[in-house]
Amino acid sequence: MSKPVPQQRSAYPYLRDITTRWMDNDVYGHVNNVIYYSWFDTVVNGWLLEQHLLDLDQCPTIGLVVDTQCSYFSSISFPDLVRGGLRVASIGRSSVRYEVGLFVNDNSQASAQGHFIHVYVDRVTRRPVPLPEPLRRALQCIQVQQVETAS
Repeated sequence: MSKPVPQQRSAYPYLRDITTRWMDNDVYGHVNNVIYYSWFDTVVNGWLLEQHLLDLDQCPTIGLVVDTQCSYFSSISFPDLVRGGLRVASIGRSSVRYEVGLFVNDNSQASAQGHFIHVYVDRVTRRPVPLPEPLRRALQCIQVQQVETAS
């Protein structure tokens, strides 16, 4: 497997600001790796909420994470500002691959990047269901041609 290449901020059609917190730093003085996955979740679900595609109490269809991955390129520490970039790499019948890049302050090159795959399921039965059409249309708006990330 080849080493991933950090992506540019311009490769992501949606950006969301995330402030680091003192508690995000670990004993080594940088943000602990588990926080990066929390930021991925924040970027994806923040976008879904802004698009009115996620109703936490009533949606009959919910997205469950089935795969996630992160590559780290440079440290992030409190009090940095993180800009989470979001794009969609692929849309399936019941799944979507979100790709997220994390950019520190005004840096244009990712400090970390990875993916998040949701499979959409019936809230009650937890069985896969086709993506709702409004979701599919919104996903297509931030879908990009597959970019080689070697992940």
